[in-house]
This record gives sequence, structure tokens and C-alpha cells, in this order.
Amino acid sequence: MNKYLVSETTKEERKEIIKSALGISLLGAKMPSDDVLELAKQYIDGNIEIDELQKRVLEKYNKKGESK
Repeated sequence: MNKYLVSETTKEERKEIIKSALGISLLGAKMPSDDVLELAKQYIDGNIEIDELQKRVLEKYNKKGESK
């Protein structure tokens, strides 16, 4: 996962990483929520690491599933 660290990537590379990930996720799901897209933007901008992005997204959807 080190190759995805903010310190190891440029903003353009992070955009491509997110673009690829969103493309794959859209194959079997709906468009990600605005909250998830905002987290992706934070990663692209270098404000959070990709592992933090994953953690927050999983927490969001785990909480959503628990409320059903």
C-alpha cells in the first residue's frame, strides 16, 4: 500500500487512482455518496492517506448497515 501514500504520489497520480477505483466500484454499485466523494477529494489533495479514506468509508457503510 506504500505506493499509494501521499508522500509517494503526485496529485495527478492520486486523481488517477481514485478515478480507477470509482470506475471499478460503479460496475456493481450505485454512484458513491457525496461524503465518499469528499473523502476521495481529501486524498487527492493530500490531506488524508488512502488507508484513512478506506477506514472512513467502511465505517460509514458499516454504520449505515447497522441502522437497518
